[in-house]
Amino acid sequence: MIKKCLFPAAGYGTRFLPATKAMPKEMLPVVNKPLIQYGVEEALDAGLTEISIVTGRGKRALEDHFDISYELENQIKGTDKEKYLVGIRKLLDECSFSYTRQTEMKGLGHAILTGRPLIGDEPFAVVLADDLCVNLEGDGVLTQMVKLYKQYRCTIVAIQEVDPQETHKYGVIAGDLIGDDLYRVRNMVEKPKPEDAPSNLAIIGRYILTPDIFKLIEETEPGKGGEIQITDALMKQAQDGCVIAYKFKGTRFDCGGAEGYIEATNFCFEHFYKTGKAY
Repeated sequence: MIKKCLFPAAGYGTRFLPATKAMPKEMLPVVNKPLIQYGVEEALDAGLTEISIVTGRGKRALEDHFDISYELENQIKGTDKEKYLVGIRKLLDECSFSYTRQTEMKGLGHAILTGRPLIGDEPFAVVLADDLCVNLEGDGVLTQMVKLYKQYRCTIVAIQEVDPQETHKYGVIAGDLIGDDLYRVRNMVEKPKPEDAPSNLAIIGRYILTPDIFKLIEETEPGKGGEIQITDALMKQAQDGCVIAYKFKGTRFDCGGAEGYIEATNFCFEHFYKTGKAY
């Protein structure tokens, strides 16, 4: 039912300057794989094979990564180094990749709207590569959400509990519990101060969106920070119909900052690289 996954990847990555001055933040390696590859692998595991990426200036490395490198592959052909390309070859064989550019940075809502020509009129997932999500004990986060979509057929956002003092970093929801770790959203606020937050349930970088979200984004005025916020469009959708928030099973690392990035690297080295599962 859902085959497309959109990756907004046009941001500057200012929290990682100067490393991201000439290199896309999505290409920062967590052990031996770039952040965005973890996200695409998660999408493929959920059955999403049509990968759409919203890029920007200086992001050509993303397209080069998800492509064949004839000279490199010929150089290591027949050696034990070929094993390092098994994972990326699987993605190239089983996924299709399409790209468009966001010429101005006007917020996540605008980035998603920029991807509309690649998505068309169908439900789709959105992954923010900054958020590396893993679940060692079962399905990945997107797989969990796709299963829920088959049941509820509406927009779903992934949430987790955060320190109440950290709500200013996230979109925050309030809702009514309708099942195990499931909430029907009745309020949603972008980056509220702790005293104004409706809860400590924060939206993280995994969404399943229905196609009517595009029209709602078009009608959304710039909000927090002068940007077009996806949170504002989702709030309209929640008022008109149904938006579900899901407290996912697994661990999320905020790789947009040094602390979360280092935690993710240590985790992936211990659980994937040392066991030979990182390729």
